[in-house]
Amino acid sequence: MGFYKMFDFLRRLNRNNYKEWMDEHRNEYHEVRDFYVDWLNQLDIKLAKIDSNYSPTTGKQAINRINNNLLFHPNKPVYKDHFGAGLDKEKDKGDFYIHIGINESFVAGGIYRPKKQMLDSIRAAIDYNGEVLEKILHKKSFKDTFGGLMEDEKLKTAPKGFYQNHEHIELLRNKSFAVMSSLNQEEIVKDDFQEKLISIYREMSAFRHYLNNAITVQ
Repeated sequence: MGFYKMFDFLRRLNRNNYKEWMDEHRNEYHEVRDFYVDWLNQLDIKLAKIDSNYSPTTGKQAINRINNNLLFHPNKPVYKDHFGAGLDKEKDKGDFYIHIGINESFVAGGIYRPKKQMLDSIRAAIDYNGEVLEKILHKKSFKDTFGGLMEDEKLKTAPKGFYQNHEHIELLRNKSFAVMSSLNQEEIVKDDFQEKLISIYREMSAFRHYLNNAITVQ
């Protein structure tokens, strides 16, 4: 009943999004959070077994705070409407992100809006062997799972140092290199949900490994 209870808690929190309500239901919050941390620990062990490049990440390391950062976003609600967690965490690399919420749920991976040095490294890799990334992105099973790169703002012209007629210009113009696969509540509450995520992780692996290799070559 863990994910059923998680969705129920998030719905009620969303209707009562203030600290006093959370304080009254803090024990319930910790019960839901502890379930998710344990569940993430199990998934972490399974992912480590199938990928030698995987960086072990405990549930406590993976799970994000449920509080919104009101210092930078004062108009947001006090609490989020989802539980977010990033597995396979390693400094300066893209993680495997799981987002379970009442308004949307999805799995994502790659690198969203990387800093200049990281973005320059990705573009250098594309310039060197962009056909490898193109092949990954156009693989049928990959397209069936993710569609393509996540929609995000692109440069209107070629990046500095590249020609407009570059064979991989459409990739080079991207500011983000991330993919996403949507989930629904029916999938999440099933007993085989971890197996579904493992399947998505496998499909995403070549894409993430390409990017992680690119940004480690400075």
